Amino acid sequence: MIFAKHAKLPQGWARDVRITVAEGRITAVQTGQTPHPDDSRVETLLPALANLHSHSFQRAMAGMTEGRMAGKDSFWTWRDLMYRFTAHLTPAHIEAIAAFVFLEMQETGFASVGEFHYLHHQPGGTPYDDLGELSTRIAAAAAETGIGLTHLPVLYTYGGAGQVPLQAGQARFGNGVAQFNALVERAKRAVADLPPDCRVGIAPHSLRATAPAELAEVLAAHPEVPTHIHIAEQPKEVADISDWLGARPVDWLLANAEVNENWCLIHATHMTEAETAAMARTGAVAGLCPVTEANLGDGPFNGPGYLAAGGQFGIGSDSNVLISLTEELRTLEYSQRLRDLARNVMVPGEGSVGETLYIGAARGGAQALGRGAGEIAVGAWADLMAIDSQDPALCALRPAQLLDGLVFAAKDRVVTDLWSAGRHAVTGGRHRQRDRIVAGYRRAMAELTALL
Repeated sequence: MIFAKHAKLPQGWARDVRITVAEGRITAVQTGQTPHPDDSRVETLLPALANLHSHSFQRAMAGMTEGRMAGKDSFWTWRDLMYRFTAHLTPAHIEAIAAFVFLEMQETGFASVGEFHYLHHQPGGTPYDDLGELSTRIAAAAAETGIGLTHLPVLYTYGGAGQVPLQAGQARFGNGVAQFNALVERAKRAVADLPPDCRVGIAPHSLRATAPAELAEVLAAHPEVPTHIHIAEQPKEVADISDWLGARPVDWLLANAEVNENWCLIHATHMTEAETAAMARTGAVAGLCPVTEANLGDGPFNGPGYLAAGGQFGIGSDSNVLISLTEELRTLEYSQRLRDLARNVMVPGEGSVGETLYIGAARGGAQALGRGAGEIAVGAWADLMAIDSQDPALCALRPAQLLDGLVFAAKDRVVTDLWSAGRHAVTGGRHRQRDRIVAGYRRAMAELTALL
């Protein structure tokens, strides 16, 4: 059981809260309690967030792509470097990297992850003897760390808009519809060995990496599961899709697919006001990755218009160049301030920006992963994060100001404990398996860097 001096409940802040957990779910929330001798005691308890968009293998590239090349660097030049990097990754490397990434996520406050997994085959594109070899490696990393996993195998059939053939650097990603469907079934068997909060969805990579008929076939084969897609990340992508399909990406998708609350549209950066409002009306989640979007020069999301239309959002660490829950949230707000030359932008009407960002991301991230979490309430998965509200960054704040302090003034060190569906993975700010997982990651990196 968990005892918190303060806790953020759906109805507001409460004192002396005791949480009962059974089989990974919250079974009781009691206020005005006294701690029992064997309770886990924390200062302040929050619903933990889901990291709704991750490519875990890219963490191993962090710092390798920040030197300017001749001409203008962009997302597209970064992508070419990423393709070359993937040619050296073995299944063992991928598992070690994923375990380290999932550990970092939990230590910064993420209880679950949507792993947008498009690295499927051997270098050169030949499938492994086990088609789901690399999905099983992701599942093994989730088992080792205890993170909640929504595994999202990626359909990646073409190298660009208009059914352009895959490039050499994309060969490890490629699947036609039949092979992709088989891959999803293999991934389900791998994830079935994990705790019951873990599941499998699907991820058509983008409109440029598939084609209309194939997209429709895949969606029909996998109804009512978490469905994630990259959409409108770059102006070139918008132009290429418009030239090919006759409509901007978001407009085309909303007109040609039943986009609903099961969907997560990743980035959705370059939308018109009409697209923004139309997307919000579907009930889909906008999957925002502000640190990566800034790192790649994608541009800022249309936050005020989306919130005004009632849109749901969550956050993800995407390329994992930096894994920090608070940094994602503050970068989201700061991107809006820099664009609009204004303060306190990401809140509809008046109120706390930190609370709007944190609680909105908690609810939206859980929805995007099909997770049944995002709040401290009976029946929800016990995805919980504790912070040290006596840390110097937070100690002067009233409870009503804590989420503002957490988002804008605190570092990750304030996270003391993390539960993923009741699995107490982080205590005292450290993952229980940190030493072993970090050692495995370092061994993998020593092998990998020798090949680069």
